[in-house]
Amino acid sequence: MKFAIQFPGQGSQSVGMLSELAAQYPVVKSTFAEAGEAMGYDLWQLVCNGPGEELDRTEQTQPALLAAGMACWRIWQLREGPMPDYLVGHSLGEYTALVAADVLDFSDGVRLVQRRAQLMQAAVPEGEGGMAAIIGMDDVALRTLCDEITDNAVPGAILQAVNFNAPGQVVIAGNSALIDTAMERASEAGAKMTKRLPISVPCHSDLLKEAAMQLAETMEAIPMRVPKIPIIHNIDAHPHHEVEDIRRAMASQLHSPVLWTDCIQSLIAEGVTGLVECGPGRVLSGLARRIDRSLASASLHDPAGIDTALTLVAAD
Repeated sequence: MKFAIQFPGQGSQSVGMLSELAAQYPVVKSTFAEAGEAMGYDLWQLVCNGPGEELDRTEQTQPALLAAGMACWRIWQLREGPMPDYLVGHSLGEYTALVAADVLDFSDGVRLVQRRAQLMQAAVPEGEGGMAAIIGMDDVALRTLCDEITDNAVPGAILQAVNFNAPGQVVIAGNSALIDTAMERASEAGAKMTKRLPISVPCHSDLLKEAAMQLAETMEAIPMRVPKIPIIHNIDAHPHHEVEDIRRAMASQLHSPVLWTDCIQSLIAEGVTGLVECGPGRVLSGLARRIDRSLASASLHDPAGIDTALTLVAAD
């Protein structure tokens, strides 16, 4: 089977995540210890004991999810899982893919995503930005709605469709007041569900352009290498093989839409028929089913899932 490993982003975290794996595989705790050393505090204790509000702070969430994804990746290697044909990561998960592909050292990756989180949080004052999921509305119609609301707003206000997670499942981001308007108008236009997300940062919107420039400066000082495994990038659903191209892609990712549906469709076009989710939860596996039900998928978030994934990729 030609398969890809996918790494989840923010929203997959939870207090107690990977506890079953940690009981069986010491590499989980050692990976979090390594991340905690890079950050200067005990990240594993936060994951185990919370509180959830602290883990959900983006400055804590991003390093925690990078460590979780890498712990699962290391277990996959310990279990002699085959190397994937491609890697892909959703938003923050793209940084985990960079570490797995040996573009970044793990410790550098941890510090980089912590810096990314700090820049994101500082870009927009608390309470002035946010995100919402819009389910069951045509993607083009939602884009048009966002443009109309922005055109009629005060100068400088932003509202954009930013995460194209699956057909009819899109996340919008921007100024908080405009999000409220969009949720109301989307419901009137026939959306099946609108849901405000518990994050005050308008990820992947133009409100983060200045933060993206600062992130680019940070990345210039961090050693990067050519990927050992091709990575399908969020900004254009294509692999980038040169270090400078990767730096530009990752800086642009901060203020550009996540083209997740396109990423999965690009993998399918390359002959990928199986996806292994490497990290906590099954969010990306669920999105894959919405994009193409013919895709086989498994998640490495618990011991049974690892056994299932190994069987999946061994299939003819």
